[in-house]
Amino acid sequence: MASKPGIIQDGISAGRLSRKEIDRNFFDLHPPLDHHEALVAADRCYFCHDAPCMTACPTSIDIPMFIRQIATGNVKGSAKTIFDQNILGGMCARVCPTETLCEQVCVRETAEGKPVKIGELQRYATDHAMHQGIQFYKRAKASGKKIAVVGAGPAGLACAHRLAMHGHAVTLLEGRKKPGGLNEFGIAAYKTVDGFAQAEVDYVTAIGGIDIQYGKKLGQQIHLADLAQKYDAVFLGMGLSGVNALGLKGKEPDGVEDAVDFIAELRQAKDKSKIPVGRRVVVIGGGMTAIDCAIQAKLLGAEDVTICYRRGQEQMNASEYEQELATSKGVTIRHWLQPAKLRSKGGRITGIELEYTRLAKGKLEGTGEKLKLEADQVFRAIGQKLTPKHLNGSGAGITLEKGRIKVDGEGRTSMKGVWAGGDCTNSGEDLTVTAVAQGRDAAESIHRALSA
Repeated sequence: MASKPGIIQDGISAGRLSRKEIDRNFFDLHPPLDHHEALVAADRCYFCHDAPCMTACPTSIDIPMFIRQIATGNVKGSAKTIFDQNILGGMCARVCPTETLCEQVCVRETAEGKPVKIGELQRYATDHAMHQGIQFYKRAKASGKKIAVVGAGPAGLACAHRLAMHGHAVTLLEGRKKPGGLNEFGIAAYKTVDGFAQAEVDYVTAIGGIDIQYGKKLGQQIHLADLAQKYDAVFLGMGLSGVNALGLKGKEPDGVEDAVDFIAELRQAKDKSKIPVGRRVVVIGGGMTAIDCAIQAKLLGAEDVTICYRRGQEQMNASEYEQELATSKGVTIRHWLQPAKLRSKGGRITGIELEYTRLAKGKLEGTGEKLKLEADQVFRAIGQKLTPKHLNGSGAGITLEKGRIKVDGEGRTSMKGVWAGGDCTNSGEDLTVTAVAQGRDAAESIHRALSA
């Protein structure tokens, strides 16, 4: 039974805060720039000839160009400059870690410690085009070629759009009942509000020639060997479906959950006040999933939220900005700690025992010193993994490397006629913008192969 708003109870409970309070907590993290703010922000750009921000962008957007276009009143042209390289530029403007990419190397950041607001300006331009329903691309004459794209996430959508531009017929096969992948299910709700992920899918697929089929999971309803025979080419962009375990002895008690499931539930909830959360929450991990999970637990009304990471602050995958955002929301981040034992009573989690760690000759080891934290909810956020059995039917055709699909510089796998991109591959960082770049580039490689 849900507790009354404002009352903190032990255990996992919904209704710790009122719906009004939660709606306020989950308001847009970075409200959009208005016209005047955009012009002021754009005016700070030096429009560098050899811009380091372009090199830092995985999709190689001409950043000085699109900012100059905003500054001169050509917002439509600015959006096209962005979409030419990144058709999911709207989402990337919201979720990209710009503080470690384009804005980190901005000349203004180097000179003044305050970069140009590249991400917010990108959102300003792309939102303008999307709100106006402006479409910049049309399908080429039908090529007669059919391509199967597995996964309607960032990589799959970018690949499908570019293939459709070239006139190919694309069948987009999605395991869930809704498209968007990571953008829809794996990003904090306060970063992408108002159903933007679905709106972007609609915008991308408006080009035509893309047929989305739902409930088609690789290795279950569809099989790679069958797709390779039926289609002229296949692109794998299904992300990572497996979640790494804590690796502790014994059965995990109730209250130990996957952070990715918690984030997905929040993203799909119409009323977030009905999402249960613990009073004392511990999140194990040091990446963006850990940060997003911890902050949102706090925003739902958790009293104490602690992130525990086995290495130091500098080794955390989450950026310094994201770490500071978490602490500003009241999240405690502890370093050099690894889980050692889950404590429970009556089959429910009551706490976690952690061991302090250190580096010895470059290797992580436990010190033997322990720390006990009370907890009525523990989230696993220690990374996701590819489930190899989903590639069944391919035999030895798909080579894996470090647990993911091995690809070459064009996204080709070791199986003829099959390309891959995004988190399921062993190349690049696990970022939306990286997945978009890989999907786009693989589409161009597929097009060249089919046109030869």
